[in-house]
Amino acid sequence: MNFNNSNIDWSKIDEVIKKASRILLTTHENPDGDGLGAEIGIYYHLKELGKDVRILNYSPLPTNFDFLNSDNIFETYNINKDEKWVSSVDLVIVFDVGDFKRTRSVADAVLSHKIQILNIDHHPHPENHSFTYNCVDLRASATGSMVYRYLKTNRDKPIVKKSLEGIYTAIMTDTGCFKYSNTNIECHQIAIECLDSGVETHKIYQSIYENSTKPRMKLMGEFLSNINYELNGMFAWSIVTLEMLKNAKAEANDVEGFSDMARSITGVEVAVMILQQDETMCRINFRSKGRIIINDIAKDLGGGGHPLAAGAKIVGDIKTVRNTVVDTTIKSMKNKIQLFN
Repeated sequence: MNFNNSNIDWSKIDEVIKKASRILLTTHENPDGDGLGAEIGIYYHLKELGKDVRILNYSPLPTNFDFLNSDNIFETYNINKDEKWVSSVDLVIVFDVGDFKRTRSVADAVLSHKIQILNIDHHPHPENHSFTYNCVDLRASATGSMVYRYLKTNRDKPIVKKSLEGIYTAIMTDTGCFKYSNTNIECHQIAIECLDSGVETHKIYQSIYENSTKPRMKLMGEFLSNINYELNGMFAWSIVTLEMLKNAKAEANDVEGFSDMARSITGVEVAVMILQQDETMCRINFRSKGRIIINDIAKDLGGGGHPLAAGAKIVGDIKTVRNTVVDTTIKSMKNKIQLFN
């Protein structure tokens, strides 16, 4: 079953899910609101069906998403504790992953046991993939909106409030609080249903976006103070080094949203953040305002993503990676700028 950016028959997906008794839900490392919200969105539905279901992610739950974990259902995968349970899983559902390798040790365990995998995502995937069942919709605003369609198609009862809280989280975060160009009518229709069901949307916003720690704010100040501009200010980039993290007493997930802030600067079309993860690895975030496609740049660097929001991981020291990323982006942007000037 391969709905790779084609119309998805959600009733067929439901047949796959209903055949499974034990189901593992997971998303990519350093999870965001879309992956986490999608997991929650389907979790309570599966519990209602009587499934033995767990959420096992490679990375711990970020603290600003603790509100989703009132029932303590988010777990960080531990091979010693979880291997026996995983070995008897019938189906793995992976959300928002882009590349299954981004689930790291979870992928290793799943592949070693040859478990059937259902992928639900709005990122592009090649035809040659690891999934038994592949559901990709590049037009979807969020993976959470795909989960919503599945539930609306296959439930006789209204979607439960806790599921809607996850779905709202997914859509709100992936549309930039309904202000990005991927915001569509469906997003607002889902938001209305969430409000009608008693979801306190303002509290979700506050938990995610108005809950910054002092270390995060200190790190943000240094990041913004050291933005570099290229191509007459159309390209803005900045780095976050291990030393900056240490000085601010911040953590890697504190950089969430930094590249969006750089993109918001007047005149900037493309923003890039380079995060040093360790002495030999850097994570790159690309953001575009809309006129310049950037996922091809990420792909050239070994990554991928959406046309206006993409990323990559590059092996190398921070200086070498910085030079490679900046030079590659400038070269690509020059070619594209000529097309719309």
